[in-house]
Amino acid sequence: MLRLVPGTPDAVLPALAAVLDGTGTPFAPVPADPASAERVKLAVAPDEPVDDDCAVILTTSGTSGEPKGVMLSREALVASATATHERLGGPGQWLLPMQPYFVGGLQVLTRSLLAGYAPVIAWEYPSLAAGAAAMTGSRRYTAMVPTQLARYLDNELDALRSFDAIVIGGAPMSVSLKERVRAAGVAAIPAYGMTETGSGCFYAGEPLAGTAARLEGERILISGPTLFSGYRLRPELTAEVLRDGWFWTQDRGRLVDDRLQVIGRLDDVVISGGVNVTLTAVQARLLEHSSVQDAVVLGVPDAEWGSRVVAFVVGDVGLEELRDFVAEVLPRTWAPRDVVPLGALPMLASGKVDRQALLEGVR
Repeated sequence: MLRLVPGTPDAVLPALAAVLDGTGTPFAPVPADPASAERVKLAVAPDEPVDDDCAVILTTSGTSGEPKGVMLSREALVASATATHERLGGPGQWLLPMQPYFVGGLQVLTRSLLAGYAPVIAWEYPSLAAGAAAMTGSRRYTAMVPTQLARYLDNELDALRSFDAIVIGGAPMSVSLKERVRAAGVAAIPAYGMTETGSGCFYAGEPLAGTAARLEGERILISGPTLFSGYRLRPELTAEVLRDGWFWTQDRGRLVDDRLQVIGRLDDVVISGGVNVTLTAVQARLLEHSSVQDAVVLGVPDAEWGSRVVAFVVGDVGLEELRDFVAEVLPRTWAPRDVVPLGALPMLASGKVDRQALLEGVR
């Protein structure tokens, strides 16, 4: 039977320690928010029998649909944590800045348990600097999403520099953020992975030990010991994406000098007025504009165009100026047909942009 545990570090840590040492029962961490908790319960089906190779069930974020229960084995959790420490230079103490019902947070706790250090919980301290000062390990690590990193660069630079490595996941780092990190001397490492891969499995484009990637067209396929066991009670979907030891992701990429470069999602290409538009390319171009602080570009269903390209922009800039700016380097037919100005992009608790909220606001 599957145990539901509160999705807090105090509750998840002992449940995780028990499954790692082989004495515990499979569990699923549940957020405190009632609506989110109900979605998790529906996805993980706690009253149904649990597969033998399942230690933890996490749910995907559900940014583009209903969340799925992702089953992770003890072996996958340990393989991911061990390979991460090997890549970073050895075991150390971790600061946890995200909730452990997300795979990034859960794996911070897994690494902490395997390293023998108590994790430092970021939100128990008034600042990142205070949390970092509480750490006693000879090597100090943390993990966060790009949005957190950008905010800390503005007011917690010394604290960021105190970490031996900061793993950045959940979303791609923009070119401008990478430049800021490099100029600031912060050891931030972009990671690529997802719940199904047991957290990040490529660091700065290079695979962790045992992990491999290949491409089918532009579609990224991943193999290795960190892969999930399957989707909870979804055998057809599992069979669709897990084939002969390879996980067929929904991401597009390319291999350059044996490094994996992620260039977007399969659904990032929409047809607008009969033209294929790569939304990630448009978004990347908008982020180069000096007046754009943040942006997301989405395809919105449209009776005339099929999909209408809409830019959600944080910054003081108008539609025609942005269309001209995009058209300087990309086809003008790719330029946004609408711009929605925002004070800030809506975010999920995972640190990812809430795309569903954006789409609901323009339909």
